[in-house]
Amino acid sequence: MRIHLKFLVYLLLAFTLSLASAGSYDDFFVAVKRDDANAINALLRRGFDPNTIDPSGRPGLFIALQEGALHAADALVAWPKTNVEWRNPKDESPLMIAAFKGYKDLVRKLIARDADVNKTGWTPLHYAATGGHVEIILMLLDENAYIDAESPNKSTPLMMAAMYGSTAAVRALLDAGADPTLRNELGLSAVDFAQRGNRPDAADTIAAAIRNRQPKGKW
Repeated sequence: MRIHLKFLVYLLLAFTLSLASAGSYDDFFVAVKRDDANAINALLRRGFDPNTIDPSGRPGLFIALQEGALHAADALVAWPKTNVEWRNPKDESPLMIAAFKGYKDLVRKLIARDADVNKTGWTPLHYAATGGHVEIILMLLDENAYIDAESPNKSTPLMMAAMYGSTAAVRALLDAGADPTLRNELGLSAVDFAQRGNRPDAADTIAAAIRNRQPKGKW
């Protein structure tokens, strides 16, 4: 009888803990989507795992960055147990999403948490260039991001800035030493990218940089 009673107590305890965990799970992802940093911090202090994934397979930090919940993202980046190097199936990191969206303060904080600036394949610099975010481009370059990093098809940040970003981003990369003559696996150059993106100013800027690289003839 005593053994049976002890088993019932353990079973009730396990059931209670299960309900509490389920409640915390729902509360956490609701707090992330509501951008409620106070609720997130309270759950983290109670021991909730910040790297828990939602039903779609995303952790809270990634959701916060994708949905623009910046207070939530800030709280999660600040929490030491948050994995800032989590990758989605496309091999995108939180730093890449922050760079693409132009969240410069979060980019700075992620870098301070040792987020990988020079991951293989698509890089944060590719994403910052695609978004045309000059300040973030310069921030990443200051952290020794490789300026001519190659994506899986050998496209460079300059090519992405030329087609999708901004002329200011193109100039920033060129001024920092990006090579305007490189071509990707399809044989396309940064000028080709700019022309495909119907960006004549970017194409002219890159073409001028190529001309300036040509050795001057002797008179």
